[in-house]
This record gives sequence, structure tokens and C-alpha cells, in this order.
Amino acid sequence: MAIAYGCVLIAALLPYIWVVVAKTSGQRYNNRDPRAWQARQESPVCNRANAAHLNSFEAFAPFAAGVIMAQLAQVPAERIAVLSVAFVVLRVAYGLLYVGNRHLLRSLVWTLALACVLALLVMAMLGVATAAP
Repeated sequence: MAIAYGCVLIAALLPYIWVVVAKTSGQRYNNRDPRAWQARQESPVCNRANAAHLNSFEAFAPFAAGVIMAQLAQVPAERIAVLSVAFVVLRVAYGLLYVGNRHLLRSLVWTLALACVLALLVMAMLGVATAAP
């Protein structure tokens, strides 16, 4: 499970990577009022990086829950690890595609990452269902 847990850690850090990109690609950052600063930004890269930042927070909770649920349901660790690595790779690609303004490919990658999360959740559900007396 070390691989899957490592992926959870990486996924937890991804929002902060994208916010650093946002804060370094706009006008001089103002830490006294960061939300108002972001609202004033006209840089498309800054705004897309901020959107990737927010979306990374949205994607994290279901992924982390999926990993934990799959482990509790005794889904084989190898399956959990493969889906976890795929999720992280896809989410990194998602952020890069978002910042790079590749919207169609970004949406495809987002869908594939969501499929990884759904697979973890479904495997957990089926694992619990088959383990019940």
C-alpha cells in the first residue's frame, strides 16, 4: 500500500503546485489579499493555473476515499497501486494541459482520472459485497 499512500500524498500536494504557478505567472503577488489579487489577474496562464489548483482540491477527497475504501475492502494492493499511479499521472497531465490551454485533451484526461476514482470505489463496493456472509 506504500505506493497508493504515496500517490495520496502527491495528490494532496498537487493543488499547492498549481497555486504556485498561478502566483508566479500573474502580476506581482499580494499576500495581504490573495483572493482579491487573483480576481484582478488578467494573465490567462495565471487564471488557468488557479482553476487547476481549485479542481485539484475537488478531485482529492474522492480519490483519497477510494484508496482507503478499497484497502478496507481488501482489494488487492496491486490493483489499488495501479489505479493510484494512473490517477496521479493523469492529474499532473491535467494540470499541465489546463495551464497550456489544451481544453479538449484536458477534458479527456479529467475523465480518465475520474474513471480511476470510480474504479477504486466500485472495487471497494464489490469487495465488501463479496466478503459479506
